[in-house]
Amino acid sequence: MGSQSSRPAPPVAWTGHVAPIWSVVYSPNGARVVTGSGDKTIRIWDPESGATVGEPLTGHNDAVTSVAYSPDGQRIISGSSDHTIRIWDAETGAPVGDCLEGHSDSVLSVAYSPDGQHIISGSEDRTIRIWDAETGAPVGGSLEGHTDSVGSVAYSPDGRHIISGSSDRTIRIWDAQTSAPVGDPLEGHAHSVGSVAYSPDGQHIISGFKDHTIRIWDAHTGAPVGGPLEWHTEWVRSVAYSPDGRHIISGSDDGTIRIWDAKTGAPIGDPLVGHTDWVRSVAYSPDGRHIISGSDDRTIRIWDSETGAPVGDPLEGRTDLVRSVAYSPDGRHIISGSHDLTIRIWDADTGVPVGDPLEGHTDWVRSVAYSPWAAHHLRILRPHHSNLGFRDWRPGR
Repeated sequence: MGSQSSRPAPPVAWTGHVAPIWSVVYSPNGARVVTGSGDKTIRIWDPESGATVGEPLTGHNDAVTSVAYSPDGQRIISGSSDHTIRIWDAETGAPVGDCLEGHSDSVLSVAYSPDGQHIISGSEDRTIRIWDAETGAPVGGSLEGHTDSVGSVAYSPDGRHIISGSSDRTIRIWDAQTSAPVGDPLEGHAHSVGSVAYSPDGQHIISGFKDHTIRIWDAHTGAPVGGPLEWHTEWVRSVAYSPDGRHIISGSDDGTIRIWDAKTGAPIGDPLVGHTDWVRSVAYSPDGRHIISGSDDRTIRIWDSETGAPVGDPLEGRTDLVRSVAYSPDGRHIISGSHDLTIRIWDADTGVPVGDPLEGHTDWVRSVAYSPWAAHHLRILRPHHSNLGFRDWRPGR
């Protein structure tokens, strides 16, 4: 259990990029962080010290919009507005082979297959492409069917299928082996599909964004599972599956959180009411027993996921809206990032703040997360700023 006497180490500003940071991810083992920037470079960082590892990875001729690690952590891939994807040796930073060319517009999203053998990319050219991760060669032709930019791509947990979300308001499922579309497009959203994801067991797909709804789809047939989840009256800002995949939670600009049956799409109980402004971020605790939410009302709330009842009082202390919340992997602590320029750590059981606010940022904290090792926190100022902020903190230290 953390104590109020715990104190964070001094903040370290990760400086090096000279343009906005577009994408940031941890390596699978949490030992490295990689960033892609509008300055056309990729940088690798040591999260222990905040120091860069080696020289910047150069080769792109335009902004680096998306970066990802291979499942084994040995390779990094990057997608760029220069229409290409590049593969890098994660240890040395050296390029692996030539750049992957084929898209005719900006590459917006890249991802590895679960087995690490293939790479997928989504682009403003309205296509998805599959690449051999070892050779960089294209695997078959481009996956065509979307009529607007493809901003989100993902593999199913078993690697057999690919899903894509597009500004054309549709989701498409593709056979990862043949590149053939699986069924018809998943239609129903009235506006852009900003995010797509598979359920933990790969049986369902969830999507949502501007049309105020969440939709659940059968991952095998593409059929909607029930009707749209329509109880929200404003944009759905955040959605998440419970760890066991049985429930979905959503946070909305209408100030509420809702719990849904992931199988039927039916709302479970009444909306979780208590926030007085937009709910920007929601998350389950690792054991699935609690839900946390962060809001523009400057508070964080903890809820009982079974009853929907609030657990204790709101976590207060912010002087501006709460942009992001997350649980530690062991569920003992909560971190929050705010427009008040600070990060706070809280005892998840008592709601008591642990130590003083983590200060050092000079602008909004838009995103917070624990590393897989749960020993560090990565924090981002704003997507269009050129620095990363980093805090080294260990519970109880």
